[in-house]
Amino acid sequence: METRANHIWVGAVTLALLVLLAATVIWIARLGQGQYNEYDIFFKQSVSGLANGSEVTFAGVPVGQVADIALSEDDPQFVRVRIRVRDEVPILVGTSATIQGSFTGVSTILLDGARSGQPPISCETTTCAEGEDVPVIPPSPGQGFGAVLANAPLLLERLATLTERLTQVLSDGNLRNLEGILANANVMTENLADASPQVERTMAELQVTLGEASEALNQFETVLGSADELINDEGASLAKELRATLVAANAAATSLSATLEDTRPAARELTNTTLPAAEATLRDLRATSKALRAVTEKLDNQGAGALIRGDALPDYKP
Repeated sequence: METRANHIWVGAVTLALLVLLAATVIWIARLGQGQYNEYDIFFKQSVSGLANGSEVTFAGVPVGQVADIALSEDDPQFVRVRIRVRDEVPILVGTSATIQGSFTGVSTILLDGARSGQPPISCETTTCAEGEDVPVIPPSPGQGFGAVLANAPLLLERLATLTERLTQVLSDGNLRNLEGILANANVMTENLADASPQVERTMAELQVTLGEASEALNQFETVLGSADELINDEGASLAKELRATLVAANAAATSLSATLEDTRPAARELTNTTLPAAEATLRDLRATSKALRAVTEKLDNQGAGALIRGDALPDYKP
């Protein structure tokens, strides 16, 4: 019984010494690492690849690690990531956090954006989580390969859709149609090659025609220049002569109008009196001429005695 009690005491003392040794090692490790400050980051995106103990870097330099990952109690759309950063690291106002992914699937938190002269991030200079004395570092959208990994599901879905559509486009029927198009294009290319001499002759004729057209345009420009010179040099004198001619024509027209006004009564008298009298005289002359023609014919046929004797009366038979 006494031996058993001694074993218990030895075990208890040994356990106590081990606990004391572990505490001493942890204390020495903490003493060698220095003091840490805790910060919260609220990500509204997937934090896959992060875990407790994941590395935290500042401009690529390791400065701490992830202490805790949990959903936000206020809004489950956000993921609260608590990080522990050495106190000598300048986490100033303007610093933002980004999840940096890698091919291995392990992610880290990248801190960047601090500006010299800004105060440190604290509950006085920025917001703190409700009910906790932990400053909040604002997140920034993932960049580079981290953004690609964050959007990997969407990219894979679009890649699958693209592959499916490419499969539909490159179906057997479409491939046959494509072969037909290529064959037709080959035939058309051969026809163009055969028609090349004709095309060259046509181009040569077109060049000659263009040269003649250019020469004609030059001549036309020369004519236009001469006409412009003639108008500029003699236009004033021609306009003066034309103006004088128009004045003379206007005067002649005025004189003719006055003459017509003067002859209008005589024309009216000629129409109303002289012309009817002349027509009556002409009728009388026609009758006289007819009578003279009858006398002449009688003289020719019967002689001069016919004018004295008169016409013989026919014999009367009772």
